[in-house]
Amino acid sequence: MNQQRYYSLDVFRGATVALMILVNNPGSWGHIFSPLEHASWHGCTPTDLVFPFFLFAVGNAMSFVMPKLRMGTNNDFWKKVIKRTVLIYLIGLFLNWSPFVKWSDQVLIFKVWENVRLTGVLQRIALCYFFASVIIYYGKSKISLFIGMMILVLYWILNILFGAPGHPYSLSGYFGNAIDQAILGVSHIYKGEGVPFDPEGLVSTFPAIVQVILGYLVGEYIQIKGKSFEMLAQILLTGVVLVLAGYIWDFSFPINKKIWTSSYVLYTTGLAMITLGMFIYLLEFKEAKGKWSHFFDVFGKNPLFIFVLSGFLPRVLALLRWTDHTNNKGEPVYTSALPWFYENVCKNINNDLRVGSFVYALCFITFMFLLAYLLDKKKIYIKV
Repeated sequence: MNQQRYYSLDVFRGATVALMILVNNPGSWGHIFSPLEHASWHGCTPTDLVFPFFLFAVGNAMSFVMPKLRMGTNNDFWKKVIKRTVLIYLIGLFLNWSPFVKWSDQVLIFKVWENVRLTGVLQRIALCYFFASVIIYYGKSKISLFIGMMILVLYWILNILFGAPGHPYSLSGYFGNAIDQAILGVSHIYKGEGVPFDPEGLVSTFPAIVQVILGYLVGEYIQIKGKSFEMLAQILLTGVVLVLAGYIWDFSFPINKKIWTSSYVLYTTGLAMITLGMFIYLLEFKEAKGKWSHFFDVFGKNPLFIFVLSGFLPRVLALLRWTDHTNNKGEPVYTSALPWFYENVCKNINNDLRVGSFVYALCFITFMFLLAYLLDKKKIYIKV
């Protein structure tokens, strides 16, 4: 197998991290351009592509690591995979619980464990990495593909059999929600939909595992074929086929990120392959490298650290607050660094508040880039 480095894969991974940070940090959640919002339920926006693209990139990276793991013993494999899984999961848990204290009126109180969400983006990445690694390590490529397809079909069947009759794919009818609540507990589940429902729940993690498996198979194929037009054509063609397959399946199993439907897996994987194919063409064949590719590449050098920092930093800064003004009742209204910057700088840029919200997100991603660039400049790479 050809083990040469593919710069396009690094840029693809970095781009997904950068976009994850961008869409997670608007100036105001109430004022967002529609492409930067998640679909309310069924459907898929550009923002809904970011997470599955990252899981696909995790599989790409795994294709370079797995040959080395297979050269070692089974014990070496399990130690490596379990250690990485636990660390990523615990980091995700840390991010949910951090900064461990919060303001209640004018008093800092501890955030109690009983209300800490147990799942999230990093927790899903950890679980998908673990199960995909085991399947691929023991199943090799063809068996892994077969298992992946069986997971998607079985997930569809389970939704039909155990979902609410007539509306099995709705928020109230999704069968996995009851299982998540029973295992995780209602107090530990996300409630952003107005009811206890976790978009990164345990049950919907199973089809997400397939995203990593498919990413691995694509990465493996790229290495086997090398930098050839045959490889590029196959990646693009297969990507188109998967997009069409996802569209067709959508008629009976709607494309939906929040319950991570099987049609969503095929559709987003197909788009990821097409996007990666474009990167390969530009960067490997045309060598169109430049500041644009370096911007994303830098994010790909410390993806986990930069993503965690982008979530942790605003929460810590929110603790350092001051009185901004008083309301009509004479009560103090507090602010902190980032909300002050949005309200006093970004918000005033345009009458369309979505513009200011987007400018804030751009400023935030620029700041995170500078931190990532500094780490890269000093050759500091924080890996798990």
